[in-house]
Amino acid sequence: MKEAGYKFDAIVIGAGPAGSSAAYTLAKKGFKVLVVERGRAPGSKNMFGGRVYADPIREVFPDLDKSAPIHRWVTKERISLVSGGKMTSIEFEGGERVSFTTYLTELSSWMAKKVEEAGGIVLTEITVDNLVMENGRVRGIKVGNEEVLADVVIDAEGINRLLLERAGLVPKLSPSYTGLGVKEVIKLSKEDVERNFGLGDGEGMAWLFMGDVTGGLPGGAFLYTNKDSISLGMVVMLSSAVERVKEHISRYVERLRLHPLLEKYFRNGRIMEYSAHLVPEYVWPTIPHRLYGDGFLVVGDAAGLLLNLGYNFRGVDFASYSGYLAAQAVEKAHSMGDMSAKNLSIYQELLERSFILKQLRSFKDAPKMRENERLYGLYPYLVNEVADKLFHARYETPKLMDAFKDAKKGKIGWFTLIKDLYEVSRSI
Repeated sequence: MKEAGYKFDAIVIGAGPAGSSAAYTLAKKGFKVLVVERGRAPGSKNMFGGRVYADPIREVFPDLDKSAPIHRWVTKERISLVSGGKMTSIEFEGGERVSFTTYLTELSSWMAKKVEEAGGIVLTEITVDNLVMENGRVRGIKVGNEEVLADVVIDAEGINRLLLERAGLVPKLSPSYTGLGVKEVIKLSKEDVERNFGLGDGEGMAWLFMGDVTGGLPGGAFLYTNKDSISLGMVVMLSSAVERVKEHISRYVERLRLHPLLEKYFRNGRIMEYSAHLVPEYVWPTIPHRLYGDGFLVVGDAAGLLLNLGYNFRGVDFASYSGYLAAQAVEKAHSMGDMSAKNLSIYQELLERSFILKQLRSFKDAPKMRENERLYGLYPYLVNEVADKLFHARYETPKLMDAFKDAKKGKIGWFTLIKDLYEVSRSI
């Protein structure tokens, strides 16, 4: 292409939600856009829990509700604290339908098709070896011995941002700031999904777990109901996994699936997929010093734009919307004459005004809170012990405070307890 003198207006690296949202928005505006994806199909290298918040995606793709591969709308939320053979749960049902479950491979493929319908080019099984740099400016991408040039490159390569590292544009990712997500997809009939989880047609459940279900590793587990399957998995801190895990991490998810309190929900199922992926956990140390530069923008997981509060996990919508904002920045820079860092800096301003950075700043202390290992061991134990004393009284039912005092005796002091409660309330 370089020899033929062909040049794109924009090259997008990665056909996940961030990359496809950027490409679709630009293609609709008449820009010549190329999307390159190293997987065999868009989304084949992506992995997530299973839930997507709809409103930000709908703003990018207005026909989301009509044609997107939506499996179930989440109508039931459940959070459970697990210790040994005991589990205490909080459940919420009702309210508006604001999130849905799906397979990310299906959603990414749908988005990529929208790019092509808008006039963009999507090429799969393309590995980008390096960015083409000229006097500190990104001029395109290098694939094998061939250079493909563009006015701007939008990096949506995901959390493994090797291209940005090689170009010296971001520091190497630290295990201390990164989580490891592992997941199984368990095939069930549509009827079994609805019967086992008390759901109606098209209704879904998001079920989150905290406690010893992660095998003592800091993190949490999740379950999402799809149309005729279950997404079951966990996210743990990578640094802890590296230090403590002495067997394949898949065994942890297997034990979760076989947990005596959970296995009845998928007893008739069969495993149809296993996947693992890195996720940004400590957002602010992960975000590049600048998300823009001469000839480039960084979006999605590559930019560290993800929010994990334990009870609320926002990734796909953040990624998609960041790609949408990047496209707006490119359009603005184009109207100003070139893709210089000065002109592309509008991307940072758009992010600052959006819900993305407002949310990330509002919950900036949440990752620090998750370092407290008492949240994964002691506190689920205390809650379940108190529940056991209150609900399984043989002759006399204790008062709530008496049951709590008895459960905590010798386990934790009042000062530490109050301090932990304060830290949690301040963080989330």
